[in-house]
Amino acid sequence: MLPSLRTPVLVLAAALLAAGCGGSPRDDQPVDAALRVGMVFDIGGKGDRSFNDSAYRGLMRAEEEFGIHAVEFEPGQDSDREQGLRKLAERGFDLVIGVGFLFKEAIRSVAADYPDVHFALVDERITGLPNVASLVFREEEGAFLVGALAALQSRTGVIGFVGGMKVPLIERFAAGYRAGAVAVRPDITIHVAYAGVTPAAFADPVKGKELALSQIGRGADVIFHASGTTGNGVIEAARDKGVFAIGVDSNQNFMAPGHMLTSMVKRVDNAVYDTIRSLVQGDFRGGVHEFGLAEDGVGYVVDEHNADLLTPAMRAAADSLAAEIVAGRVVVPRQ
Repeated sequence: MLPSLRTPVLVLAAALLAAGCGGSPRDDQPVDAALRVGMVFDIGGKGDRSFNDSAYRGLMRAEEEFGIHAVEFEPGQDSDREQGLRKLAERGFDLVIGVGFLFKEAIRSVAADYPDVHFALVDERITGLPNVASLVFREEEGAFLVGALAALQSRTGVIGFVGGMKVPLIERFAAGYRAGAVAVRPDITIHVAYAGVTPAAFADPVKGKELALSQIGRGADVIFHASGTTGNGVIEAARDKGVFAIGVDSNQNFMAPGHMLTSMVKRVDNAVYDTIRSLVQGDFRGGVHEFGLAEDGVGYVVDEHNADLLTPAMRAAADSLAAEIVAGRVVVPRQ
């Protein structure tokens, strides 16, 4: 049975320092022997209630449990990604985390210059650098489950998907969603749209609402988004039009109770926490670390906001499919 996942309450601990003016990290607290971990956020930043916030929860959990000294940095523009990583490395941080695939080249460059600093890259793969852990996910497996739920819920026989930037990562969400829907309802119609081809596509809720309204106008009564804060517009459109949205990365069910069928969670928090724990325990390993259903890396949410929307039959179907995927009897397409 796939466990129900709940978003933990966040407590801002005193050791977490906000980014300074101009996008530079501040590190003005006294530092003792505690490990120092820096996190550089992706497009949308902390407070996106999605991808970045999931990573942040992992950082906060590690801070609470291990007493690490945590510092956050929110880049203001593309060039700030490498600048933020480099400043943290220059200051001798034990671990520097880049949250998002857009950090790949910046981490590759900085990690090569600072071989004694550990790095973690979320959502992309870097090989050949033993001080870099690549934390990647089988997003298509979680998307498969919510695709099945969407198809089972739909009364019109039409569902939708809104992605952010049109890149292979987001296309994996779409592929899994489509495959899951078709698995339980072969005649389902699926509309797919992307907000753009640049990183700004993850931070455009106006565009997200426009795309969702277009799909609703063509009959879609359930829409899954994988689009960062662009998805806030998708959720707003679903609420306004009386249809269902499906959240992504974090549990977004609270954002429109009664109109959120579920959320496909990507446990970036677990991956970040596990990476920090490995460093604390002295067994950090570089290379690629992959998280899917079997590793509790992805899943779907049942909580007080949507328990009445998902019938026992729907949940049983999704959980059965999850078991088939974990057992290897169902292989979810990635494109």
